[in-house]
Amino acid sequence: MMEGGSVTLNCSTDANPAASYTWYKEHEDSPRASGQMFTITDFRAEHSGNYSCEAQNQMGRSTSTLLQITSSVIQSQDGWGVTYDQTEVCAVKGSEVEISCTYKHPSGIGNQDIKDRFWFTKEKDGEPVDLKTDFEYSGRVEFGCFSKRCFLTITNLTESDSAEYKFTFRTNKGEKYTGSSGVTLSVTGLQVQVSRSNSTWLELTCHSSCDPTDHPGYDWFKNDEYFKTGSSLPVSSGSTDRYSCDLRGSFSHRSPAVYGPQRPSVSVSPSAEMMEGGSVTLTCSADANPAASYTWYKEHEDSPRASGQMFTITDFRAEHSGNYSCEAQNEMGRSTSTLLQISSPGGDTTTMIMNITRWTLLVVMLILLLVFSLWMRKKKAVSSTTEPHEPREAVEMDLHPEYENLSAQREDPEEQEDQMQWNQRETHLDGDRNKWTYFPSVPPVII
Repeated sequence: MMEGGSVTLNCSTDANPAASYTWYKEHEDSPRASGQMFTITDFRAEHSGNYSCEAQNQMGRSTSTLLQITSSVIQSQDGWGVTYDQTEVCAVKGSEVEISCTYKHPSGIGNQDIKDRFWFTKEKDGEPVDLKTDFEYSGRVEFGCFSKRCFLTITNLTESDSAEYKFTFRTNKGEKYTGSSGVTLSVTGLQVQVSRSNSTWLELTCHSSCDPTDHPGYDWFKNDEYFKTGSSLPVSSGSTDRYSCDLRGSFSHRSPAVYGPQRPSVSVSPSAEMMEGGSVTLTCSADANPAASYTWYKEHEDSPRASGQMFTITDFRAEHSGNYSCEAQNEMGRSTSTLLQISSPGGDTTTMIMNITRWTLLVVMLILLLVFSLWMRKKKAVSSTTEPHEPREAVEMDLHPEYENLSAQREDPEEQEDQMQWNQRETHLDGDRNKWTYFPSVPPVII
């Protein structure tokens, strides 16, 4: 567009119910207009940029691709002038960009009168500094002119290249002219966006706020090693790997890697042993990209105690004593810290008493078990020593009375006495008075 002119943008989409339309300019949050048509009258340089429209109805919304509108900016004075093809350029870190313009001078000056033409971003002592002599651009800039059209190419862009670039030319007669309003270059880095496809898969997308349409594609890296080429990358949820992207063929300006939280570390202030009524603050931190969110848990409890990187317990009581942990989570996965014990003096005393009670009961039970074992062993030993000898063979005989008398007459009186004592000791009457059972100490004699 030429400055001062008018331009109308028209947005249309297929929708039922019919859609309403809203117009936006890139990098602006507030809408520029509403309605299917958007007209810019008295077009100026500040109107240049990328525009999009959003269509919305009760069923949903959709946004168009960006449409670039630029102005041919002319600064002129008595036949002098510079026209820039674009006043704003956005490029991705690591890529290259070309800026171009045309210039004019009074008809009395020929091409042979032009002494030098160059681009610059800085001035020294009021004079522009040729970009080719700036060490920050050494080996990365190239420019030339064909008739009155000139261009500037910058390769391997860095974020520090973001600046306003101007064109100037001078004649052999000392005359010079500089385009006062130059071209604003914005250089942005790549970022990996993470979105969830389903419960088990994530989709990684290489993204830049410039979103160049002529880039050669993206290379993906897994743990700093080339993985594959593509506009997006599916990965499993909970993956512990690191993923980054770069413009295809450019290996020096890779995006920051995205990865799940590493094991969080927990610190406590002022200390892990608290006096009742005091205050304690737990802090959780984990290396993660995107940044992690934090949730606090107490051991043996299912419900979380708090959320956020810091967890403060005020008016600390004995019931607050216990083991705490934090869980760090981002779009890539989650990780849980080790347990941190926090106790109060009262809590320690109770724990100590319980432990002493347990150990005392255990020792008493062991002593009782030992005493019972010794008693059983002693009882068994006593029983084995008092057990009678193997029983002698019992001789059972029926004696007729006349044999009894005869036997008694023939025995020696001393032997009879011994025999009587022995009988009293080792004989017993078994029912029938004439039937004796006895255990002889010597083989029996039958008469």
